[in-house]
Amino acid sequence: MKAVPIITQKDLRLLVRDTRTTLILLVAPLIFIAILGLVVGDGFGQLADEKPRISIVNLDRGLPPNAGPFPGRPWSEVVIEDFAVTAGLRVELIPTREEAERLVRTSKRPAVLVIEPDFSARVHACSFLAKADMEPINPFYEDGISLEELHVTVLRDPTQTVGAGIIEQVTQVTMLRVIMPWMIGKAFDRVGDKPFMDDFSKVLDEEFKTESALIRSGIGMLKNEKMQQKAGNAVREAIKRLFEKYDLRAKTWPELTKRQPMPRTGNSVGIYGSTGGGLSLNRGSARYQVLVPSYAVLFAFFLVVSAGWLFVGERRQGTLQRLQAAPVTRFDILFGKMLPCLIVSLIQGFLLLIAGNLLFGMKFGDQPLWVIPVVICTSLAATTLAVLVAGIARTEMQVAVYGSLLMLLLAAVSGCVLPRDLMPEAMQYWSHITPHAWALDAYQQILVNPNPSREVIVESCLVLLGFSVGFFLLAWLLVRLK
Repeated sequence: MKAVPIITQKDLRLLVRDTRTTLILLVAPLIFIAILGLVVGDGFGQLADEKPRISIVNLDRGLPPNAGPFPGRPWSEVVIEDFAVTAGLRVELIPTREEAERLVRTSKRPAVLVIEPDFSARVHACSFLAKADMEPINPFYEDGISLEELHVTVLRDPTQTVGAGIIEQVTQVTMLRVIMPWMIGKAFDRVGDKPFMDDFSKVLDEEFKTESALIRSGIGMLKNEKMQQKAGNAVREAIKRLFEKYDLRAKTWPELTKRQPMPRTGNSVGIYGSTGGGLSLNRGSARYQVLVPSYAVLFAFFLVVSAGWLFVGERRQGTLQRLQAAPVTRFDILFGKMLPCLIVSLIQGFLLLIAGNLLFGMKFGDQPLWVIPVVICTSLAATTLAVLVAGIARTEMQVAVYGSLLMLLLAAVSGCVLPRDLMPEAMQYWSHITPHAWALDAYQQILVNPNPSREVIVESCLVLLGFSVGFFLLAWLLVRLK
């Protein structure tokens, strides 16, 4: 063991001397994370949150003449407000159709809703009634609400079909919440009024035209306006009791369902361009809760290439063969070679997490000290694997090929590149054959879960230590020092 510090010091000096490689190991992950954050972020540098965006051009002229007391404002404003109070959404108002078409054409927005000038008039005419003051419109179909009948145009980017589809589905839900109560309330207002009771008495007259004079006289009384009013109130009250959990005369979703309206969560409506441009890396920090640990793990295992070049270089120069002639054991050589990589890996891991907090706004959660054992265990697994691959490879080309292919394969399977919650269930299970997946499990508990599970963190660290022991034993058996 006396030779271990000497071997470690020598290799560490070689790594430090190669300043370009050292800088790449430490700085490249930060650059990569920053660029990827810019690429994947929706509206990054423009809006300071992570909510999905609904972009709208409002050309609505307002309610038709003699529209009545409800809603008392253009229906477009009602729709925009419903979008705004929906949890997890933010609304962006674009001033002109031309600007919206440009944004969609240049793939800056997956879809933009254009509320046409007569939108309020169309919505106000929506009715379940057969006859109404305005020609009734029923926009409900088997596949949802017809936006075309309401004169809402959806500008779609054909290269972003998924994003456009999500926006359309969200729009369907909002239109349902706005239009369905309006149509139900408007229809229920007609229950018990004079035209309704006139029709009601006519139907009864037809049904009981052969019945006794007593029944006929009762039906005749319904033609009296005062009796109609009393009978209409009775019909409304009976229906109200039948549907006591709902207020069928209401014309808004919260009133219809007898629920409290959702409170606004911050400023959910913004004007396009009003938030300015510029790139601030701590905007949209939620994505970095995933990106920073994922690429901290990914780049920790890229030490395979650096360690491999050290091994191959010393084997070519005969240094390893001379070490075997000295009074040192195989363990001394392997452990001495592993320690410099471990030190670099630890520095890299902690540096990335600290930079993630300072530069990207990543949060450490309520139990940040758990990060320390996770970084140590991840670095141990990475450096022991590096020693194994480095010892097996015979040339620099083999180091590059073996190391790069292995790292890319493990990163793809484990969830470092594609989040595991987007993978098929079977693939999520098999991803745990990699040490990367266990490290990511621990990081997600610490950085993402508001109530981190200590059992998961401890289990992940123990599995990573198991990988470390296994890789080191394989290196002991398979590494060729000559």
